[in-house]
Order: sequence, then structure tokens, then C-alpha cells
Amino acid sequence: KPTVRLKEEATDITDEEFDELCFEFGLELDEITSEKDIISKEKGEEKAKGASDVVLYKIDVPANRYDLLCLEGLVRGLQVFKERINLPRFEKIIPAEGEGQRLIITEQTAQIRPHAVAAILRNITFTKDRYDSFIDLQEKLHQNICRKRALVAIGTHDLDTITGPFTFTAKAPSEIKFKPLNQSQEYSASQIMDLYRTDSHLRHYLHLIENKPRYPVIYDSNGVVLSMPPIINGDHTKISLNTRNVFIECTGTDITKAKIVLDIIVTMFSEYCENVEAVEVVYPNGKTHIYPELAYRTEKVKPEYINKKVGISETPSSLAKLLTRMCLKSHVTGNGNHLEIEIPPTRADVIHACDIVEDAAIAYGYNNIQMVIPKTYAIANQLPLNKLTELLRLDLAAAGFTEALTFALCSQEDIADKLGTDISATNAVHIANPKTAEFQVARTTLLPGLLKTIAANRKMPLPLKLFEISDIVVKDPNTDVGARNYRHLCAIYYNKSPGFEIIHGLLDRVMQVLEVPPSEENGYTIKAAEGSAFFPGRCAEVFAKGQSIGKLGVIHPDVITKFELTMPCSVLEINIEPFV
Repeated sequence: KPTVRLKEEATDITDEEFDELCFEFGLELDEITSEKDIISKEKGEEKAKGASDVVLYKIDVPANRYDLLCLEGLVRGLQVFKERINLPRFEKIIPAEGEGQRLIITEQTAQIRPHAVAAILRNITFTKDRYDSFIDLQEKLHQNICRKRALVAIGTHDLDTITGPFTFTAKAPSEIKFKPLNQSQEYSASQIMDLYRTDSHLRHYLHLIENKPRYPVIYDSNGVVLSMPPIINGDHTKISLNTRNVFIECTGTDITKAKIVLDIIVTMFSEYCENVEAVEVVYPNGKTHIYPELAYRTEKVKPEYINKKVGISETPSSLAKLLTRMCLKSHVTGNGNHLEIEIPPTRADVIHACDIVEDAAIAYGYNNIQMVIPKTYAIANQLPLNKLTELLRLDLAAAGFTEALTFALCSQEDIADKLGTDISATNAVHIANPKTAEFQVARTTLLPGLLKTIAANRKMPLPLKLFEISDIVVKDPNTDVGARNYRHLCAIYYNKSPGFEIIHGLLDRVMQVLEVPPSEENGYTIKAAEGSAFFPGRCAEVFAKGQSIGKLGVIHPDVITKFELTMPCSVLEINIEPFV
């Protein structure tokens, strides 16, 4: 998820309009937040002190759209989509024979990281925002297409601090010595690995080369180390806001991915530089190749193919216009029988005609496509459990209760400590690497969600009567996935008095509409019970169909306090699956 910053002066568009524009373009505006809010959610308000209040727009971008991973590409794509600008054409300048830069690959790299590509951005103008975006794009590419630097590692250098030709080779760790980025002294390659073993960011990449007999390294003609991919760049070639010429090198194990990564970086930031200069890469066998490729290719697609697949009936010229808005320059050929589409170097995601069809559908607007009943007989039936859920929701609403929908994930405290039980007793499914403290486990009861909903609505007039019918999750070693879902019904009554009789009455009404009589043999009964979340002597267990299906009772005052509430409340929670 790239986090995109929009400058205040640029926003002559409301948040709702921007959200709508993103949706039309096939993206989703996830949330409008700030660094302070993000840190506060993940680590608490104490850690968030002093963080930036600058508004951030978090936008979900499809994983294959590398051209939208930075502000420059995203804005360019949206402007072409809105027909405010024409699609730019990306070209490189190939220097005269003997005048350009060269990157020589030695045969020692073959066993560890055999491929390298390079390019130069000439006379670039950096500002703080552009520089931050430049670094951020590299990091997003590293995490995405580069597969955490396993397939490709990107290095960017200040060309004016080094002298070509450059050599990409591999040496024993003891033979490599240089000052790493932002360090104050020189280290050998082995010392660098030890230095970054505790670094929260770089330690994840050490395993890629640390057990190899040789480490990859790039030198200039004077023996200055540019970088030791995929770990760290040298401090000597560090880029600053004053850098005018940027040398970009991408080394990797996958040449196709390396070419795509180089093309993306070059095309995204070409608008800030005078020109893109090509670099000649010399392979161990003596062959040479010019990079970046910035290759355009054309595809031919029949208009009726697009119309049939999407379910529309647009003219060829209209389809060509739709595709051009999606950065796929198109025109009609052959008496209107074909569309000729030019795929730019920014669109590595277009592999097949179906990718072109998808873009045409996005530009046309999914909401504008007329719904029709398919010609094949494929009308489904509602799942019985969902059908029962829908019917119960209507009856609970008719009983005066308001429906709430709460998160399926919650914190460990919500389902254990706050309810007076131990987390090991809940049989909860844990998230392996939770992003926030709020989402650590899958809920084993619906009660905490409703209590938190009431806490967030304390200003509303009393009484508060809420219900939810949703799934809970518990561990089950007998299933193929190791967990099982149960559909629970939970209702809560919050007022100055506990209102146990109201919740009891609701249970009777639910059983009445389910046509389950109040009897021990073939109906339902309630029996006195104890529960850690309930007031002693004010809890009952519900039995139906010969099994325990849940509990009802008055919530314990300790539980109410822990959820920051001040009034008593009663609750009913049962499993509705036996009634399907």
C-alpha cells in the first residue's frame, strides 16, 4: 500500500471527489490519516508525540501496477485518465561511441548475482519531496517486484563523485573494504554483516549473500566502492538534494525484473531531469547491451473481443479513446476491424489481451456496465446459514435492537483479560505478525465488539440496545485449516438498570420465531451457571437441541469498568448453527 502525500495547495478537489476519482481509476482510497495517527494506533499515544500532523492519503494500488507506486506516476496516470495531459513518450539518449558510461560484468558474479543493468539521469533537480519520493519508490519496488531484494537490488549514486567505467564483480568478504552509507569509518564486508545484524531494516537482507564464498560488489575505475548489493551502498556516492547526475544500477538474479525496475525508476523521475542517458553493459562473454531499454511494443485486439468480454457495445474509436486514457495509446486500423495498442515501458503488467480488456472496462466504469442475467443457467441458492441469519436480523431489529458490525479481529485483552479469563482458555487463533495491538487475535466471542461499540456511543440517549450476528473463530485441530467458524448471535442491553428481563424476553422471542418450545425434551431451557464475565448469581446457560448453545446474564462490574463503561448491562450470546 503506497502512502501518497498530497500537498495542501494542490487539493482543489474535496476528499470525497478524490475518493471517487481513485475508484473510477481502479484504485481505493484506503484512509486519510497522518504519521501521528498511524504511530498512535500501532504503538500508543506516548510514542506518537512529536510525529508529523501532515495529512496522508493511503491508497491501495494493485501489486502489478509498479507505475503507480510513487506520487509522480500516480499523478501522471490520473492526469492522463482525466485527459488533462497527453501521454508522455519516454526516450533515452545514446552517447557517441566511447563517450558514454559502461558497466562491465565479470564472470565471478555468475554464481551469486549474474545480472546487472544501469542508466543515468542527467541534470536532475531534486527538492526535499522529490528526493523522499525517489527513495520511497526504491523501497516499495524492493518489497514488491524485487521480492525483498532477492530478485533485484537497486543502487543510486551521485555520478559526479565517481569515474567510469564501472565494474560489477564478486570478491571474498575479506577483500572488500569501504565506508557504508551514513557510517563514519571503513569496514570489511564481514564487519559490515556483523554491523547490520541488529539493524531493524537491513538485517532481513543479510541471508541473501552471507553464506556465499564471494560477495557482489561494484567499483568505479579508481577502485571506489559504489555498493555491495543487495545490502548497502557506499557512503562516497551518497545522493543529496544538490546531486545533479544520478547513476542507477540494478543487480539481480532475474534479468526481466531488473529491466522492469530500471524502466520504472527512469520513467517516474525523467520529468525532473534534462535527459535519460543510456549505459552500455558489457557481459563476461564480450557481448554488450544498451540500457535502459524503454521498449514500446504494439498489440492488436479486435473491438468486438473487448465488447464481448466486458459486456458493452462501444464503437472502435470510443474503445481506443478509453484505452488511451489508461496510458495505452490506441488507434483504429484495418477498416475498424482492429485496435492497435501501444504498450509503454511503464506498463509491464500488460502481458495478454485480457489485461487490455480489463483497462478498457476500468475506463468505461464498472458501475456503467449494464447488469444482465447470464445466458447460462447459474442462479444460486442462498446458503441456509446465511438465510437464517438474515431472517433473525429482521426479527431482532423488529424487537427494537440496532444492528452493529464489528471487526473480526481484536486484541488479546478484549477476549481474555477484560472478560476475566486467561488467553490460553479461549482457544483463540493468533495473528503471527500483528500490525497493530488492536488486531492480535480472531474473536472467540462477539461481546467485546458490542461493548466497544457502546463505549464509542456513550453520548447517545439510553437505553442502548444492540445486536450482532456474525462468525467467531476457534482453533480446531480436526479441520484442514486448523480452525473453525461458528455463527453467533449476541445482543446487549445497556441502561441505568441491568434489564435482565429484557434480554431474557429477547431469548424467548428468538426461540419463538425459531419454533423451539420451552421444554427440556425437544425445546430449550435455561439453567443457573457461572461465567467470568458475568455477575455471580446472575448468569444462566442456554440449552437447546440437547446441547449448550450459549449464555445470558448481567455483565460483571469489573468487565464494565475495563471497557470504560459506567452503567450496568445484560447480554445474550448463543450459537445459532444448531437451528439451521
